[in-house]
Amino acid sequence: MPTYDYRCAANGEVLEVEHKLAEKLSTWGELCARTGHALGSTAPTAAIERLITGGNVVRAGALGSTRERPCDSGPCGAPVCGGGGCGL
Repeated sequence: MPTYDYRCAANGEVLEVEHKLAEKLSTWGELCARTGHALGSTAPTAAIERLITGGNVVRAGALGSTRERPCDSGPCGAPVCGGGGCGL
C-alpha cells in the first residue's frame, strides 16, 4: 500500500500514513486516528494537505540498467540533475 505525507496547516506537522490511492484524508483528526499520533492542542477539524513527495529513488543498476543517471551518484538537488527529478 502506498504511503503519503500530509501537512497540517494549523501546526505545521508532517505525518506519513499508508492508505489506498483513491482515499484522501482531509482533517487533523482523521490523520491522527490513522497514525496513532496525539491530537495535542490542534483542533481535530484543522485542515491538512497531502504533499507531493518524490518517494524512494531506485538506482538504475538495481533495475538491470548499466546506464546510471547523474542523480544516482550524488545527493538529490545537486546541480547535475537540475535540483532533483532529473527525469533521465
